[in-house]
Amino acid sequence: MKRIAILTAGGDTPALNATIAGAVTRANALQIRVFGIIKGFSGMLNPRFPHLELNPLFHSIPELNPCYGGTILGASRTYIDSRDKTALDAVAHRLKTLQIDGLICIGGDGTINGMQPLAEYLPVVLAPKTIDNDLGLNYPEEANDWIREPSATPGKYTYRKLDTRPDIELDEIINYATPGYATAVYVAASGIERIRTTAESHRRIAIIEVMGRDSGYIALGSAYGQPDMILVPESPIDFDRIEQRVRELYELQKNVVLVVGEGVVTADGRLLGDDAKQFDPSGKPVLSGAAEVIRNELCQRLGDSYFTSKRRNEGASSAIFTRKLGHTQRGGRPIHFDRFQAMQLGGKAVDLLHQGASNYVATLQWTETRGFFVDAVPANKLRDQWGGIHPRLMHKSLYDAARFKPSDFGEKYLAPIFTNAIGPEDLEAVRVNLFHPGNLRHSYQSVNVDIQKRIRLLDG
Repeated sequence: MKRIAILTAGGDTPALNATIAGAVTRANALQIRVFGIIKGFSGMLNPRFPHLELNPLFHSIPELNPCYGGTILGASRTYIDSRDKTALDAVAHRLKTLQIDGLICIGGDGTINGMQPLAEYLPVVLAPKTIDNDLGLNYPEEANDWIREPSATPGKYTYRKLDTRPDIELDEIINYATPGYATAVYVAASGIERIRTTAESHRRIAIIEVMGRDSGYIALGSAYGQPDMILVPESPIDFDRIEQRVRELYELQKNVVLVVGEGVVTADGRLLGDDAKQFDPSGKPVLSGAAEVIRNELCQRLGDSYFTSKRRNEGASSAIFTRKLGHTQRGGRPIHFDRFQAMQLGGKAVDLLHQGASNYVATLQWTETRGFFVDAVPANKLRDQWGGIHPRLMHKSLYDAARFKPSDFGEKYLAPIFTNAIGPEDLEAVRVNLFHPGNLRHSYQSVNVDIQKRIRLLDG
C-alpha cells in the first residue's frame, strides 16, 4: 500500500478535518502518500478528477487543521449508482491512473452504499461521521430486526423496525458515538441555556428544534442544557400529554423550554414537519419544521385567554415562540472529544487498508474497563437481509417518555461522552481567537483559497 485516496461525502460535520488529519498522520508514519478527492463522489465522477496531495514528502499540508470545522476537501450528496457499470469502470480507471491502492470514505450510511460497489475494484473502508449519531447498531444482531413491506408505489418498499430487545448493554453498542455528535450537542445545550433566560424574562414558552431526522440522540444530549421537556423521533407525539405537562410547568415557573428533534412523528408514524413535500438530493423529505407545528397546536389548545388570565398583555402567538438551531450544530470548531476520537478513527481506517481489509467500517467502542477504543466491523454487519442500511434509532431504554427526559440508563450512556468532552484548549481558543483585534481589520480568509492552489487534474 503506497498511495491511498480519501474523500468526504454527505453533509458536513465539525470533525471531518480531524478525521482526515488522523488518517494523514498515520499514513505519514507508514510512508503512504495520501491524495484528497475534491467534493466526494462527485469529484470521482468528474472526468478531470480534481484532487490534491495531502502529505507531500510525508508531511501534512498546513491547511489541514484538525481544529477547523468542516472539510477542506469539500463534500457533496452525489453517490455512485451501483447499477451504473460504465460510471464505476470510469471511476476505477481514474483511480488506477493516479496509482491509488486503496480508498477511505468519510461518511454515513449513504456513503457506505456509495463505497460498496467500488470495493469490487480496490480496497475501500469507511471512517464514520454524522452529528445525528445514527451510524451503527445498538446491539450486534440489530440489522436483522427490520421487516420489509410493499408500499403503495409499485416496486417500492417500506421498512419497519421490530422491538426485539427491550434492554441493551453499553458495551455491546457497535459504534458508540460518531465524530461530530458531541460538538452538535455542545452547540444545542449552549443554545438552550441562552434561550432559557429570554423565556424566563418574558414569561414565555420556547420550542427549540434540533437536528435528528430519524434518531433522537442530539435531542437526548441536549438535556445538558436543562430543557424542561424533550421530544424525540422514536417516541410518537401525544399532544394531550404535552399540553398537560406544559401547563404544569408554566404554572410553576412561568416559562417552559421544550426541545424537539426535527424528525418527531405522530401516533400513525407521519413526520410532523413533513408538509412541504420536497426532497433533498438523497431522496429524503425536506422537513418544514416540527417546532412550528407544535407551536401552532399549543397556541390553539392554550388560547389567548390562558395567557391573559395570567395578567399578560399578549396572546398565545406572542407567548409561544420557536427557534431552530439548524446548521450551527454542524459547523465550527470541534470540541476535544470529537477531535481526538475522529483522529483515532481516521488512523484506524488507514490501518485497515494497510492490513488488506476492504468494505470495513472503523468504529468507536466503549467498555467500562477500557473506556473508548477504536475497532472495526465488516460493512455488511450493518446491512439488513435485503442489503439496506438503516439509520440507528435511539434505543427506547435511553429515554423516559413519561418524563420527557433521558432515562437513568440514558444518563449512563451520555456520561462517558460528555464528562470531559471539552478540553482547556477549547476555552483558550475562544479567549484568544474570537475577539482578536485582527478580526476587526482583516477579512475572513477562506481555506478554500489555498486549497484551490493545490488542486490537480488528471488532464493536467
